Amino acid sequence: MALKVAVQMDPLESINIAGDTTFLMMLTAQARGHSLWVYTPDRLSLDSGKAMARGRSVKVQDVKGDHATFGDWERRDLAEMDVVLLRQDPPFDMAYITATHILDAIHPKTLVVNNPTEVRNAPEKLFVTSFPGVQPPTLITSDIEAIYDFRAEHGDIVLKPLYGGGGSGVARLLADDPNLDALLELHALIGREQVIAQKFIPAVSKGDKRILLVDGEPVGAINRVPGAGQIRSNLRVGGRAEAVELTARDRELCDIIGPELKARGLLFVGIDVIGDYLTEINVTSPTGARQLQAFTGVDATERMWERVEAIRAQA
Repeated sequence: MALKVAVQMDPLESINIAGDTTFLMMLTAQARGHSLWVYTPDRLSLDSGKAMARGRSVKVQDVKGDHATFGDWERRDLAEMDVVLLRQDPPFDMAYITATHILDAIHPKTLVVNNPTEVRNAPEKLFVTSFPGVQPPTLITSDIEAIYDFRAEHGDIVLKPLYGGGGSGVARLLADDPNLDALLELHALIGREQVIAQKFIPAVSKGDKRILLVDGEPVGAINRVPGAGQIRSNLRVGGRAEAVELTARDRELCDIIGPELKARGLLFVGIDVIGDYLTEINVTSPTGARQLQAFTGVDATERMWERVEAIRAQA
């Protein structure tokens, strides 16, 4: 089955293909006989109720510096596509939310991966709170006094922006750290959104595990180890990837959330696990597939396309 696939992503020209999961999705799609068409989020429009985009056909190859050959620019109705991959990176801001509303106009007749309604309804640091007992103690608030009370109760904490991504703005605060007020002021300057305070998990020094799930089923995992003296293990801020096996607790966490992912049409998801705790459920543009393939030979994107093709065959 040859599918017409559109990819909504950040500029393809500037990605690091060696570690980019979206690029692997495109390589795999092309190898399976599907055609590719790519556009950036700023080229998406809602025109009299139609989801339109200005983009280009593209052929990809796994060659650094020569990874994409583009066709001419054209404006197309996304309803003509079989699949749209929603793969732009956070921040999950109003522009991102508006994009999901526009893509609602075509889904599910055109299959959007992941389901745009559920991407909108499942912000990555909020969605995880729907599953009792999986998180470390966590507070989401703009109430400064509540944050101080939380730190007094739990000691060392981690402060995060609610809608950030890739480890941006994540900071550890010791029980007596005098910089809490200053950090909260900086968050307030950035936006009106609440922040997350979370009890610090010492196990982060051993790594932050990224587990990839396809249609609610775990495919494999990598471990992301922070650099010396750091707590952030995200690969884009200097974390180091290494091979890792799924533990019994990892599988238990996947069993807890997997049915809900499947029910919501969240086909390609990455979860973050530190020690025994689930910290995030990433539904926008989860990464790690390139590293998983390198360490284990398992291609999570092959599993994704197998599922997408099965869904389209039933349409």
